[in-house]
Amino acid sequence: MEQMSDPSAAPRRIRAAVVGLGWAGQQHAEAYAADPQVDLVALSAMETDLLEQFGEKYQVPGRFTDYRQMLAEARPDVVSIATPTFLHSPMVIAALEAGVHVLCEKPMAESAAAATAMVEAARRTGRVLDVCFNHRQRGDVAALREVIEKGTLGRIYYAKTGWLRRKGIPGLGTWFTEAEKSGGGPLADIGVHMLDMTLHLLAEPAVVSAAAATHAEFGPRGRGGSGFGISTLEEGSPFEVEDLATALLRLEGGGSLALETSWAQWIPHDLCYVTLYGTEGGATIEWSGGPDRSRDRIEVWTEVDGTAALLTPEVGPDGRHAAAVTGFLDTVRSGDHAGADGSIALRRALVLEACYASASRGTEVAVER
Repeated sequence: MEQMSDPSAAPRRIRAAVVGLGWAGQQHAEAYAADPQVDLVALSAMETDLLEQFGEKYQVPGRFTDYRQMLAEARPDVVSIATPTFLHSPMVIAALEAGVHVLCEKPMAESAAAATAMVEAARRTGRVLDVCFNHRQRGDVAALREVIEKGTLGRIYYAKTGWLRRKGIPGLGTWFTEAEKSGGGPLADIGVHMLDMTLHLLAEPAVVSAAAATHAEFGPRGRGGSGFGISTLEEGSPFEVEDLATALLRLEGGGSLALETSWAQWIPHDLCYVTLYGTEGGATIEWSGGPDRSRDRIEVWTEVDGTAALLTPEVGPDGRHAAAVTGFLDTVRSGDHAGADGSIALRRALVLEACYASASRGTEVAVER
């Protein structure tokens, strides 16, 4: 999208499209429709009922079951890709090569090789490629980042983070549980959110190596289903991924990060957390993995004039998908696309690949850089 040359002129309206109308795609469509400088011109999905429902809701003129036809005929400036993981790479690359800026859902791709191809396409075409890590837009994440930037924690040398579900395998017998299509189980699906949030808070240290283990104790027995998608393991349907993963990541500069994530586990309730330990203080944010906000908390532990102090920073509203879409649009509008090529998300994909390699080999594995 070209910038307007006259700074006093109204900004050019952006033509937006969304591919995939599951829950995530619906959030993207809502965010585009709410932006007064955006025209939501097209939707693409295989489910004709969803095309009709959301096409009518947002008065979208272009409705397509073929995303390539959508790119050619609707000619959007930006597109969100919110489809199953194994479809991300071909769809993203096709959009970039059509001259369209892309916001892709996480995880970036089913493999580091596919993610690399996406970044290479963004660099080749000069278009923006962003990956939607909506949880880094949480109000408590922003509040904790402000605490860190003020130096309250000192030098952070250890962090631990996790997203644990008691019963939440998202579709036994669907693409979610086929390794070639999903790229992995909870580590790829929800653990990547916690990995992204924590590295974001730590100001993006490089991950040097991973020592990981994976377990599959519930899915192979047809247990632990969330009710999303197929909730019982059908005869002949594979369960090829883990339902629990743990990893210890060594960080550049000597720090370390412990990551745990599960789709099914004997715990009292779902739990998400990030805990940081620094030379001058510690901090944690914690919340339920679902809509229940009663367990949300943020605490900072430090000293004030030599006396132990418990601080509770003020937390602003959550941005979630709307903020991720706004950030993407701001980058597109700025015209400064240097580095907006998906590189950070690729680094996450490389860490996941090292974790799975470590779990398979039973040894610590260096992260490709």
